[in-house]
Amino acid sequence: MSDTSVEQPATPGAPRDFQAGPETLAGRIIAVTGAGDGIGRAVALATAGCGARVVLIGRTVRKLEDVHARITALGRAEASIAPLDLEKAVARDYDQLADALLQRYGRLDGLLHVAAILGSLAPIEHYDVPTWYRVLHVNLTAAFALTQVLLPALRASSDASIIFTSSGVGRRARAYWGAYAVSKAGTETLAQLLAAELESSTAVRVNTLNPGPVRTRMRMQAFPAENPETLPEPGQIVAPYLWLLSSASRGVTGQALDCQAAR
Repeated sequence: MSDTSVEQPATPGAPRDFQAGPETLAGRIIAVTGAGDGIGRAVALATAGCGARVVLIGRTVRKLEDVHARITALGRAEASIAPLDLEKAVARDYDQLADALLQRYGRLDGLLHVAAILGSLAPIEHYDVPTWYRVLHVNLTAAFALTQVLLPALRASSDASIIFTSSGVGRRARAYWGAYAVSKAGTETLAQLLAAELESSTAVRVNTLNPGPVRTRMRMQAFPAENPETLPEPGQIVAPYLWLLSSASRGVTGQALDCQAAR
């Protein structure tokens, strides 16, 4: 998950204390990538707890089934599983997911991109080229492809929100972050382009969120010497995601926001 960023100054407008209630997202259809683990899992559970019908998108069916079972146990709105390996998926896989979602729900009110891979931390001079391709594909190209096929469903909503999970190193690059930083910089630009294209003709808003340091496997991979106990759990940083997915953020688009204050 995309939580390996180095903190930048907080951007106004992303309320970290947003109080979401059990009906905040009632009736909304929200798709979450990377829903089986980390931040994606935490946000999927939180949105379901707020009344949303969640489409769980991820690579590992077993993990998605576990999240689905937990949502069912909440006794809230239904959830559905949509397995998709972003590294290996081809055009027909995206089309099948989009067709199934539109047929089942008729629209999409929220699309949250969380799935990502770190790749390796290495100087550009020595960066492994196949790893570069893989990271750019999973983190940027796949997010573009999924957004593109789901735009008809998002346009069918009267109030839709697309959130790209970003990173501090995508907003200001740091040495050795390689393809991950470039992929997140591309994500920021993709979000700005999409926000500008959709703002005047649709009810779809587009923003990026930088989670900041969070206690996940990716964070441990990037900072193996760091004490994870000093970091918040994924469930502790979901409030800005819920705000952007709710009607409370209507009219907010083209923004690069932060989940946490600078440390």
